[in-house]
Amino acid sequence: MSQGHNPYAPPQSPVYEVGQEGENTSGMGKGHPIPEDVKGWGWGPFVLSWIWALGNKTYIGLLALVPYVGLIVSIYLGIKGRELAWQNKRWDSVEHFNRIQRRWSFWALVLFILIPAIGIAAAILIPLLAR
Repeated sequence: MSQGHNPYAPPQSPVYEVGQEGENTSGMGKGHPIPEDVKGWGWGPFVLSWIWALGNKTYIGLLALVPYVGLIVSIYLGIKGRELAWQNKRWDSVEHFNRIQRRWSFWALVLFILIPAIGIAAAILIPLLAR
C-alpha cells in the first residue's frame, strides 16, 4: 500500500490564515485572539444596530429595540461590535470580514447622512412650494 492519500481518513478542515498570527479564530467565541485589523469603531453596528446584529449573529444588539437602552447598546456596538461579530460568526479571512463590515458601514453612513438631508430639504422646499 502506498503512503499517499488515505481514502478512509476523515476530511481535513481548511486552514484559514489571519495575517502572521496563525489560524482563523473567527466564530470561536470569547477567549480566542482577535486580529488587530478587526478591532475599532464600526458605523454599521452603531447606526444599524439590531439589523446588523441579526446579520452578524451578535444577538445582544437586539437590546437596541428596548426603549432607553437602545442608545447605550448602539454605542456599545459601535465600540465593540466588530470584535463581537468576529467572535460570533465564522469568516473566511480578515479581508473577508473587513469587506463585509465596510459594506455595513457604507450603508449606515448613507442612511445617517441621507435621511437627515432629505428631511432638511423637505423642511425648506415644502413651505416654498406651498406659497
